[in-house]
Amino acid sequence: MPSSDADLIARVLVFDDRHAFSDLARRHQAALRGFLRNLTRGNWALADDLAQESLIEAYRSLSRFRGGSAFSTWLLGIAYNRFRNHSRRWQNEPEVLELSPEETPAEPATSADIGQDLAAALSKLRPEEQAALQFCYRDGLSHDEAARLMGCPLGTLKTHILRAKTRLRSFLGPYALDS
Repeated sequence: MPSSDADLIARVLVFDDRHAFSDLARRHQAALRGFLRNLTRGNWALADDLAQESLIEAYRSLSRFRGGSAFSTWLLGIAYNRFRNHSRRWQNEPEVLELSPEETPAEPATSADIGQDLAAALSKLRPEEQAALQFCYRDGLSHDEAARLMGCPLGTLKTHILRAKTRLRSFLGPYALDS
Protein backbone atom coordinates (compact mmCIF):
# COMPACT_ATOMS: atom_id res chain seq x y z
CA MET A 1 0.00 0.00 0.00
CA PRO A 2 1.45 3.40 -0.95
CA SER A 3 2.48 5.69 1.86
CA SER A 4 0.46 8.84 2.49
CA ASP A 5 1.99 12.26 1.98
CA ALA A 6 2.15 12.68 5.76
CA ASP A 7 4.08 9.42 6.15
CA LEU A 8 6.54 10.38 3.43
CA ILE A 9 7.03 13.84 4.93
CA ALA A 10 7.68 12.31 8.36
CA ARG A 11 10.30 9.96 6.87
CA VAL A 12 12.04 12.91 5.22
CA LEU A 13 12.03 14.99 8.39
CA VAL A 14 12.98 12.26 10.85
CA PHE A 15 15.37 10.13 8.78
CA ASP A 16 16.38 12.57 5.99
CA ASP A 17 14.96 9.91 3.65
CA ARG A 18 15.58 11.28 0.17
CA HIS A 19 13.79 8.34 -1.41
CA ALA A 20 10.64 9.37 0.47
CA PHE A 21 10.95 12.89 -0.92
CA SER A 22 11.52 11.41 -4.37
CA ASP A 23 8.22 9.54 -3.96
CA LEU A 24 6.49 12.81 -2.98
CA ALA A 25 7.97 14.59 -5.99
CA ARG A 26 6.87 11.83 -8.39
CA ARG A 27 3.38 11.86 -6.89
CA HIS A 28 2.90 15.61 -7.39
CA GLN A 29 5.13 16.51 -10.33
CA ALA A 30 2.46 16.23 -13.04
CA ALA A 31 0.11 18.65 -11.28
CA LEU A 32 3.02 20.96 -10.45
CA ARG A 33 4.26 21.07 -14.04
CA GLY A 34 0.73 21.50 -15.41
CA PHE A 35 0.09 24.41 -13.05
CA LEU A 36 3.35 26.09 -14.08
CA ARG A 37 2.78 25.43 -17.79
CA ASN A 38 -0.51 27.29 -17.51
CA LEU A 39 1.16 30.20 -15.72
CA THR A 40 4.01 30.35 -18.25
CA ARG A 41 1.56 30.22 -21.18
CA GLY A 42 2.85 26.86 -22.37
CA ASN A 43 6.58 27.55 -22.00
CA TRP A 44 7.46 23.98 -21.09
CA ALA A 45 11.16 24.61 -20.55
CA LEU A 46 10.53 27.47 -18.13
CA ALA A 47 7.76 25.53 -16.39
CA ASP A 48 10.05 22.54 -15.92
CA ASP A 49 12.86 24.75 -14.58
CA LEU A 50 10.47 26.41 -12.13
CA ALA A 51 9.07 23.02 -11.10
CA GLN A 52 12.58 21.76 -10.37
CA GLU A 53 13.38 24.90 -8.35
CA SER A 54 10.09 24.51 -6.47
CA LEU A 55 10.85 20.91 -5.55
CA ILE A 56 14.33 21.84 -4.33
CA GLU A 57 12.88 24.65 -2.23
CA ALA A 58 10.18 22.33 -0.87
CA TYR A 59 12.83 19.81 0.16
CA ARG A 60 14.94 22.48 1.87
CA SER A 61 12.00 24.04 3.70
CA LEU A 62 9.96 20.92 4.44
CA SER A 63 10.43 21.46 8.18
CA ARG A 64 8.29 24.62 7.84
CA PHE A 65 5.36 22.68 6.36
CA ARG A 66 2.73 22.71 9.10
CA GLY A 67 0.04 20.59 7.48
CA GLY A 68 -2.54 23.40 7.48
CA SER A 69 -3.23 22.52 3.86
CA ALA A 70 -2.44 19.56 1.64
CA PHE A 71 1.21 19.10 0.69
CA SER A 72 0.21 19.56 -2.95
CA THR A 73 -1.31 22.96 -2.19
CA TRP A 74 1.78 24.02 -0.23
CA LEU A 75 3.96 22.92 -3.15
CA LEU A 76 1.82 24.89 -5.63
CA GLY A 77 2.20 27.94 -3.38
CA ILE A 78 5.98 27.59 -3.60
CA ALA A 79 5.71 27.20 -7.37
CA TYR A 80 3.51 30.28 -7.67
CA ASN A 81 6.04 32.33 -5.69
CA ARG A 82 8.85 31.02 -7.90
CA PHE A 83 6.86 32.07 -10.97
CA ARG A 84 6.19 35.53 -9.49
CA ASN A 85 9.85 36.02 -8.64
CA HIS A 86 10.86 34.98 -12.14
CA SER A 87 8.31 37.35 -13.69
CA ARG A 88 9.52 40.24 -11.54
CA ARG A 89 13.13 39.61 -12.46
CA TRP A 90 12.35 39.63 -16.15
CA GLN A 91 9.57 42.20 -15.89
CA ASN A 92 7.65 40.26 -18.48
CA GLU A 93 4.05 41.03 -17.65
CA PRO A 94 2.23 38.44 -19.75
CA GLU A 95 0.16 39.77 -22.58
CA VAL A 96 -3.54 39.23 -22.10
CA LEU A 97 -5.19 37.87 -25.20
CA GLU A 98 -8.88 38.17 -25.90
CA LEU A 99 -10.85 35.66 -27.94
CA SER A 100 -11.73 37.11 -31.30
CA PRO A 101 -15.18 36.67 -32.88
CA GLU A 102 -13.65 34.10 -35.25
CA GLU A 103 -12.73 31.92 -32.27
CA THR A 104 -16.28 31.62 -30.96
CA PRO A 105 -18.21 28.47 -31.80
CA ALA A 106 -20.73 28.75 -34.62
CA GLU A 107 -22.36 25.34 -34.10
CA PRO A 108 -23.78 23.71 -30.99
CA ALA A 109 -20.87 22.69 -28.81
CA THR A 110 -20.01 19.22 -27.66
CA SER A 111 -18.63 18.65 -24.19
CA ALA A 112 -15.17 18.24 -25.78
CA ASP A 113 -15.56 21.66 -27.43
CA ILE A 114 -16.60 23.23 -24.15
CA GLY A 115 -13.65 21.64 -22.35
CA GLN A 116 -11.20 22.87 -24.97
CA ASP A 117 -12.67 26.36 -25.00
CA LEU A 118 -12.65 26.50 -21.21
CA ALA A 119 -8.99 25.43 -21.14
CA ALA A 120 -8.16 28.06 -23.76
CA ALA A 121 -10.05 30.73 -21.82
CA LEU A 122 -8.34 29.80 -18.55
CA SER A 123 -4.95 30.00 -20.24
CA LYS A 124 -5.70 33.59 -21.25
CA LEU A 125 -6.20 34.73 -17.66
CA ARG A 126 -3.43 36.55 -15.86
CA PRO A 127 -1.28 34.20 -13.78
CA GLU A 128 -2.54 35.59 -10.48
CA GLU A 129 -6.14 35.07 -11.65
CA GLN A 130 -5.38 31.49 -12.68
CA ALA A 131 -3.72 30.75 -9.36
CA ALA A 132 -6.56 32.30 -7.34
CA LEU A 133 -9.15 30.22 -9.20
CA GLN A 134 -7.10 27.05 -8.88
CA PHE A 135 -6.46 27.46 -5.16
CA CYS A 136 -10.07 28.36 -4.31
CA TYR A 137 -12.06 26.20 -6.71
CA ARG A 138 -9.88 23.24 -7.66
CA ASP A 139 -7.98 22.86 -4.39
CA GLY A 140 -10.90 23.96 -2.19
CA LEU A 141 -8.96 26.48 -0.11
CA SER A 142 -10.74 29.27 1.70
CA HIS A 143 -10.08 32.79 0.46
CA ASP A 144 -7.93 33.42 3.56
CA GLU A 145 -5.80 30.34 2.90
CA ALA A 146 -5.36 31.18 -0.79
CA ALA A 147 -4.43 34.78 0.01
CA ARG A 148 -1.76 33.58 2.44
CA LEU A 149 -0.37 31.14 -0.14
CA MET A 150 -0.27 33.84 -2.80
CA GLY A 151 1.22 36.38 -0.41
CA CYS A 152 -1.46 38.98 -1.03
CA PRO A 153 -4.18 40.68 1.03
CA LEU A 154 -7.59 39.01 1.17
CA GLY A 155 -9.17 41.86 -0.81
CA THR A 156 -6.63 41.45 -3.59
CA LEU A 157 -7.35 37.74 -3.83
CA LYS A 158 -11.09 38.44 -4.06
CA THR A 159 -10.38 40.98 -6.81
CA HIS A 160 -8.35 38.39 -8.74
CA ILE A 161 -11.26 35.94 -8.50
CA LEU A 162 -13.85 38.53 -9.52
CA ARG A 163 -11.78 39.67 -12.50
CA ALA A 164 -11.12 36.09 -13.55
CA LYS A 165 -14.82 35.23 -13.47
CA THR A 166 -15.70 38.37 -15.42
CA ARG A 167 -13.07 37.64 -18.05
CA LEU A 168 -14.14 34.00 -18.30
CA ARG A 169 -17.74 35.09 -18.89
CA SER A 170 -16.60 37.35 -21.73
CA PHE A 171 -14.41 34.62 -23.25
CA LEU A 172 -17.15 32.00 -22.95
CA GLY A 173 -20.11 34.22 -23.85
CA PRO A 174 -21.29 31.95 -26.67
CA TYR A 175 -21.97 29.24 -24.09
CA ALA A 176 -24.21 31.44 -21.95
CA LEU A 177 -27.63 30.06 -21.40
CA ASP A 178 -30.53 32.21 -22.52
CA SER A 179 -32.62 33.22 -19.52
